[in-house]
Amino acid sequence: MSPVQRNRTAALLKASGFEDAPALTVQSTDGEIPHGRELSFAWLTGTVMTGLTSVMLMAAALYVSFQGQDTFSTAYEALQIITNPAQTTADSGAKGDRVRPIVRAKSELEIVEASIKETVDGRDMIRKQPFVRIRATLATAATSLTDDIPPYDPVKMLEATQSTQTDPEEGANPTIYGADVEGEVSIKSAAMPVTLVPPRAISDQAAADFVQGTVDNLFGDGGGPAPGSDTALAYAPSDTGVYELGIVEGGVSGVAENVTVMPQTKTAESAGQGRQEKFVTIRDSAPLTEALLRNGFTEQTAEMMSGTLRNVLPTMTMPSGARLRMLFGPSRATDKLIPYRMSIYFPDPSGSELKHAATAALTDRGSYVLGLAPTETAFPVEDVESTDVAALPTIYRAIWETARKHDVDDKTTQRIVAMFAYDIDLTKKISAGDSIEILQTENDAKDRSELLYVALKLGTNLRELYRFRTDDGTIDYFDPDGETGKRFLTRRPIQGGGRLSSRFGYRVHPIFHTRRLHTGVDLAAPRGTPIYASGDGIVERVGWVSGYGKKVEIEHVNGFETGYGHMSRFADGLKPGMRVRQGQVIGYVGSTGNSTGNHLHFEIKVNGRVVDPLSVKLPRDKSLPAQYDQAFKQTIEQIRDLMQRDAAPMTVASAQ
Repeated sequence: MSPVQRNRTAALLKASGFEDAPALTVQSTDGEIPHGRELSFAWLTGTVMTGLTSVMLMAAALYVSFQGQDTFSTAYEALQIITNPAQTTADSGAKGDRVRPIVRAKSELEIVEASIKETVDGRDMIRKQPFVRIRATLATAATSLTDDIPPYDPVKMLEATQSTQTDPEEGANPTIYGADVEGEVSIKSAAMPVTLVPPRAISDQAAADFVQGTVDNLFGDGGGPAPGSDTALAYAPSDTGVYELGIVEGGVSGVAENVTVMPQTKTAESAGQGRQEKFVTIRDSAPLTEALLRNGFTEQTAEMMSGTLRNVLPTMTMPSGARLRMLFGPSRATDKLIPYRMSIYFPDPSGSELKHAATAALTDRGSYVLGLAPTETAFPVEDVESTDVAALPTIYRAIWETARKHDVDDKTTQRIVAMFAYDIDLTKKISAGDSIEILQTENDAKDRSELLYVALKLGTNLRELYRFRTDDGTIDYFDPDGETGKRFLTRRPIQGGGRLSSRFGYRVHPIFHTRRLHTGVDLAAPRGTPIYASGDGIVERVGWVSGYGKKVEIEHVNGFETGYGHMSRFADGLKPGMRVRQGQVIGYVGSTGNSTGNHLHFEIKVNGRVVDPLSVKLPRDKSLPAQYDQAFKQTIEQIRDLMQRDAAPMTVASAQ
C-alpha cells in the first residue's frame, strides 16, 4: 500500500470512530465502574445473569398462561383460598370479583315405607314395602364418579326406552296404602250369609241433617229451603252450576323445594374451570374414605387424604353431625376438578358448636400434607355448594354424577337419561339449582329394584314420568297426561350427536355471503360418521339435490318429513319407497354440495314447511289408552303421597 493510500485509509478509519488505543485490560478497580479500556468480570457476570433471569420469568409466565392457570403456588392457594368469610354464605349478599353463586344443595336419600297390595300367584297380598326416595339438586361439577360413563349417543338411547314386557298373569299395578301392616297378609273374599244384616252406619235423620247443612252452605242466606222446613233439597238449582257435595274446594298444596339462593354476581371472568367449595354433612356415622368417594374423590386421592389425616384424627369413622369442608379446583392434566383441600369439623359434645379437627391440602407435587384451618365461617344449616357458573357440566353428565353419588345403578340411570333425551337437549349445560327426584323400590333378594317415578326440574320447567303397567303386562313411563317421555323423532340423528355448528334461521351464507334462511341445523362430525333415520318412515328421495349434495328425504306420519344433506355416501341398498326404522343407518357424513366442511344438514318439515329441529314440538310416540285413566290417576296420587310422606326412622342419608 502506498503512503497516500495508507493516509487515506487512516483518515477514513478515524472519521468512522476508530481509535488507535491499547488492548482491553481486566485490571479494573474492584467495586468501581470500569472505564476506558478496562473490563470487569463481575459486571459482565451480573449482566448475563440479569438477562437469563428475565428470560426464565417470561417463560414461566407464558407456561402458566398456556396452562390456563394464574399461579404456581397451588398449595398456598389451597390453604388460603378464602379470604372473605362473607363469600361462603348466601345470606351475606356480598359481591365478589368472581362469579361464585352459593347453591343450597338439597341432597337427600331416604327410605319411606308403605303397605302395598299386589297379586301373587292369583292371591291378593298386603305387605310392607320400603321405597328409596332421592331428592337432590343436580351436581354442578364433574368428578371422578363419571369418568367411565357411556358417551352421549341419542340413537343408542333408543334401546333403553323400550317398553318392558312382563307376564300378564302377574296382575295389575300394586296398590299403595297409607297404613302399614306387620308382616304379610293374604286377602280372601267370601259370600256373606243371607241372614247377616249389616248394622246401619247412618240414620235417615242424620242423612237429612247432613243434606240440609250442605245446602245451607251452598246457597247462603235465603238461597236454600225455607227455615224450619222438614224437607231438604239434595240437589242444586240448574242456574247455580254443578256442585259435588262432600268435596272441599281447594287444590293440591305443596312445599317449595330445591330452591336456589344466589347472591348478586358479576359476569364470568373466564370460561375455564373454576374452583368449587362444598359443605357436606355426615348424616349417619360412616368411614371417612366412604364419605370422600361419594363426593368426587378417586380411590387414590381418598386413600392419600386418609393417610395424611390418620395420625391426627382420633378416629377414621366420621360421627353423625360431622361436617366436611371441601375445596375443589382445576387439574393441570385433565378437565375435571380435583380436591385441593379438605377440612373436618367434629360436633362439640358439650354444645352445638363445631370444632376444627384437621385439614389436609394438596402440594405442588401432587401429595397431601397437613395444613392450616381455613378462614372461619358460620356453617349453614343446609349443605351449601359454591358454584362456578362458567364451568357447569352438561345435563347428561350432571344426571350421571348425581345418580352415582346416590348409588343409583347404571342401568336405571341409562333409562332415566334416555326417557328425557327426546324432550331435552342433554348437551346443554345445567343451571345452578336444577334438580332431580327419583322414587324406586328397595333392592330385592336378587339385587334388583324398580323405578317408579322420576322428575327433572330445569329452571322453571318440570318434567315428570310415572311407571304404569297395562293389562297385557307392558310396563312404560308416562307423563301426567298419559303420554310417554319419548318422541317419535330424534332431534340429532347422528352417531355421538354431533357438534351443533349452525342453528336454524336467517344467517349470512358461509359461501355466497348473502343473508339466507338456513332451513335446518348443521351437526359437525368426522367424515364417514354414521347417520340414522330420525324416525320410522318411508324413503322419498335418495340422490343429488342441488346445494344439498347427496341427500336423503324420509316421509313420516302426521305430515312430518326429515331431510339429511351433504352425505359422503348412502347406505348400501337404500332406495326410494323403502321403509326404514328409527335408528337405521341411511348414510354417512360428508361435505358434498355447497359445504365448507364435513357435517350433516338435518331439517324437519311439517306439512311442507321447514321448522327448527331443535325446538319444534314433536308428537309423542305413545299415549295411554283411555280405559286406564282412572287407574293411572290413582297411581299418580299414590306416588305423590310417597314423595311427601315422612321418611322412616332408619333414614339412610349418609354423606352427601
